[in-house]
Amino acid sequence: MTMLLFIFVLAMFLGFELISKVPSQLHTPLMSGSNAISGITIVGALLAAGRGNQTFTIILGTLAVIFATINVVGGYLVTDRMLAMFKHKPKGNNPQ
Repeated sequence: MTMLLFIFVLAMFLGFELISKVPSQLHTPLMSGSNAISGITIVGALLAAGRGNQTFTIILGTLAVIFATINVVGGYLVTDRMLAMFKHKPKGNNPQ
């Protein structure tokens, strides 16, 4: 149990350090890759939920589908917001 806790804390620290060092220009491509991985997770979770013979397996697979879907949708929303930051606003008559 102590080793698992150590690995979890180490992963949190390394993940934070890695993400904080990523420049904003690379954030969108990394999010796209993360969304692809989460899409694969959804497929695996659907397989696990659909082939489950026990109630616990079905519940765990369903929860995995829900959480992976939330991750994908959130990732696409963040990616869309990041891409909107790089769009040029049209110049001209501004009705403000």
